[in-house]
Amino acid sequence: MRSMLVIGLGRFGTHLAKKLAQLNNEVMVIDQDEASVEKVEPFVTQAQIGDCADEEVLRALGVGNFDICFVCISDNFQSSLEITCLLKELGAKYVVSKADREIHAKFLLKVGADAIVHPERDMAQRTAARYSAKNVFSYTELSDEYAISEVKTPGKWVGKSIREVNVRSAHDVNIIGVKRGSTILPLTDPSYIFQESEHLVVAGEKDNLLRVADMD
Repeated sequence: MRSMLVIGLGRFGTHLAKKLAQLNNEVMVIDQDEASVEKVEPFVTQAQIGDCADEEVLRALGVGNFDICFVCISDNFQSSLEITCLLKELGAKYVVSKADREIHAKFLLKVGADAIVHPERDMAQRTAARYSAKNVFSYTELSDEYAISEVKTPGKWVGKSIREVNVRSAHDVNIIGVKRGSTILPLTDPSYIFQESEHLVVAGEKDNLLRVADMD
């Protein structure tokens, strides 16, 4: 269990706070809007109304006690910048800031953000990948070139082993797991026989992943 502070309860901040709480983290949220705080309060450990652009408000939160502080301000980049800077000055261990534009991300990193999230860009990338091949069920970019994806087992692989298919050499991807229902199991045995009912967790260059996902 980790302790998280979520600043800003727009759509992204609200969904993030709820999901963090579902994953058994201790979550505190803060926003200026009373209605937004009241909506999230039943789902999190603690909820507070306040303006985090005010240094004294942040200081009172004890930001250095949280494992991660998320800055999820959606409609005011200047506030996001100021809050990110103040968090680091007040001893926050790790700050993740939301950015809608690349230029905003650069400034946030310069004032101390440890990591940046781009919700709209990331969703667009996942959606594009999901519908660019027939059999993609999930997709996560690791870098500009590499990704991990959950794909349907190609029909021509069913009944054959990883060794027989020669996955790595013939297709330039790595099978790192198999998904059965909601359970993902690591896959390291080259003699494993592919099953029609299972999905594969595949890692590799993006183009190679999509080619595998598009196979019949």
